[in-house]
Amino acid sequence: MTSKSDFSADEWTRLKRAPFVAGMAISLADPGGPIEAFKETKATLGTVTAAIGGDRGPLVQELAREVAEEARQRHNPLSGFKPTSGATAGVEILDELTAANAVVAAKASPEDAAAFRDWLLAAAQGAADAAKEGGFFGFHAERVSAGEQQMLDRLREALGGPQAASAG
Repeated sequence: MTSKSDFSADEWTRLKRAPFVAGMAISLADPGGPIEAFKETKATLGTVTAAIGGDRGPLVQELAREVAEEARQRHNPLSGFKPTSGATAGVEILDELTAANAVVAAKASPEDAAAFRDWLLAAAQGAADAAKEGGFFGFHAERVSAGEQQMLDRLREALGGPQAASAG
């Protein structure tokens, strides 16, 4: 069984922030207003807390418990990661998630590594599904925008998961 003791402090911090980085990827892929950002962040946190009692395996449960406790104490879940603004932010986010995935792939059991990747993709998908994008006062808005779907596909590719059919 893979646990916190299998990782350095820096690696563990990277793993804890990874679902929030995945949610951030979606927010930056199609920036909306503050309401959309709030909904996307709330959905990401929901994915994290759902993993505490979920079936994503002991590693993800341990990460989720610790992240939830830190959130209750008002600690920034993205501590230590701040992408630059502009065109390079998406690349930096993908690099961060690829690095987190590599750490887990190297140190965790294959089952825990797969569960971790699925958790990150679930956080990103939850953020994408959280708020409608575009339209006018909600009319003709879409649940997952083209930009968000592109980022979801890029995340799946970076994490080694299957490509999804375009949602809309």
